Amino acid sequence: MAKKSPKVRCPWAGEKDYMIAYHDKEWGRAVHDDQTHFEFLILEGAQAGLSWDTILRRRENYRKAFAGFDAKKVARFDTKKIAALLKDEGVIRNRLKVNATVTNAQAFLEVQQEFGTFDRYIWSFVKNKPIVLHPKGSRDFRATSPESDALSKDLKKRGFKFVGSTIMYAHMQACGLIVEHTVSCFRYTGTIYS
Repeated sequence: MAKKSPKVRCPWAGEKDYMIAYHDKEWGRAVHDDQTHFEFLILEGAQAGLSWDTILRRRENYRKAFAGFDAKKVARFDTKKIAALLKDEGVIRNRLKVNATVTNAQAFLEVQQEFGTFDRYIWSFVKNKPIVLHPKGSRDFRATSPESDALSKDLKKRGFKFVGSTIMYAHMQACGLIVEHTVSCFRYTGTIYS
């Protein structure tokens, strides 16, 4: 009996179970839930200068530390709560990143107030339709795009921190605004993912 061949994935997925699960079940699927968008804003901002592996291993710790990614609760974090987070070994204990999370939660709520949902706001940067790319390998992956440049610029204008174009490009990939599975990946369909 022939052995079943393993699934081919995007090279970055690697061999760690949690990275594979994230690649297979989340990355590139269209997100329309504000709480999930806020989660990725926190996680992608925390990743700045680090690897996604480092952050993904701490995801549950972040979930506990940052009130289940509830922007209303995080927006009310005070200096005492921030001091406690800076001692929490389960998260990246970088004062600028932790402070940015609170600032971003406040700005996130302002965007919701203005647009009804953060989802409506962010999807407008891709004209409400995912951009589907067709990379053949790692060298074909981009770090930014005109859309992530525009999103980054607008978020900064609104007071968000740790939202550079590279970080926002990663957010857009994670949340399915930009779909970029390699053409050899089993998740690649050449069209929109759900």
